[in-house]
Amino acid sequence: MRVEIEPVMPPIQKRKRIALLVETSLGSGREILRGIAQFAREKTDWEIFHAARGLEDEVPEWIDSWEGEGIIARIQNQRMMARLKKFETPVIDVLGVTENQFPLVHVDDAQISQLVARHFLEREFVHFGFYGIADENWSQRREAAFREFTLSGDSFASLNAQRGKSEGDSAHFAEMQAWLIELPKPVAIMVCSDERGLILLEAARTAGITVPEQVAVVGVDNDLALCEVATPNLSSARGGHYRVGFEAADLLDRLMAGDRIHGNSIVVQPNEIVVRDSSDSRGISDATVRNAMQFIREHLAESITNDDIARASGLSKTRLQIRFREALGMSLREFLTDRRLQRAENLIRSTNLTFADIAERCGFRHHEYLGYVLKRQRGVTPQHLRGNG
Repeated sequence: MRVEIEPVMPPIQKRKRIALLVETSLGSGREILRGIAQFAREKTDWEIFHAARGLEDEVPEWIDSWEGEGIIARIQNQRMMARLKKFETPVIDVLGVTENQFPLVHVDDAQISQLVARHFLEREFVHFGFYGIADENWSQRREAAFREFTLSGDSFASLNAQRGKSEGDSAHFAEMQAWLIELPKPVAIMVCSDERGLILLEAARTAGITVPEQVAVVGVDNDLALCEVATPNLSSARGGHYRVGFEAADLLDRLMAGDRIHGNSIVVQPNEIVVRDSSDSRGISDATVRNAMQFIREHLAESITNDDIARASGLSKTRLQIRFREALGMSLREFLTDRRLQRAENLIRSTNLTFADIAERCGFRHHEYLGYVLKRQRGVTPQHLRGNG
């Protein structure tokens, strides 16, 4: 007699229901969400509840009837804190603006500022500024650290505005323009976030101040949409928000499993400065050299000559070459080629443009010549850059 044995099915794994109150309106929030999503893919037993929101939006109504095992939130104010304290489930804060009543995972503001300061100091700036948000502790920490790490400079100035004020307040915009005009030049400015960076760049443009030759600017968060729409494109520090999301998810998972944690905060180190046009300069005191650098930046795609640059700068070619080499340690042609290569490298890594299109936009005769110069100067090919971008 044949005996049939039915396979024993493993018990169905109970999924953990996780609510995310993290904004999608800013790059930092989206990076946190990406980090959480990466953890959830690895765990496989998470079921996420999330809806698009802004940083300052009120707690959604659905949270009151939600039943789940854990919450990760960017807690912006005391009202939000009070709503979340009613839950018996673990809550992780990934912002740290309010008094720390929940476990906190956040970026290291001081290290972010040190990264920006080092970027500027390496470019020999001696005048520094900071533009931030008044009464927000993370912005205050960044300003204090940036001031400390640039103490070797000759001057430091700061301007702060209330959240929401600078987006449409003409009086503040005029105040910002006056502040920028009064700063000693060239000056290197750290902006507390990319969102504020766009406002600063617009104020500089309307005040007739050139970026980066007179004012070099670096934001924080590397929000690609904001950085790439800015004119010029905004350099920015990658603060580590992706890692914040992953670490917050890991911490929440351990709390839900009953683990005890020591301490109430985890600090994540920043990644790097993504250098774009807004800070791709040096602290050059020679105004004529700065003018030459500006002309080169604005005409990279054109077949400009040393004579063209000299005429735009108001000096003879020979005299400009001497002053340019004294200031930068390279010739006009070497600087022009270096800037063209930098732009080409950025476009290769960050776009799907053909190599022929990129060569044209960066002033190279054809893409074969771009490949030749890139290999000779950088030791890599366009194909390699695109494959590793």
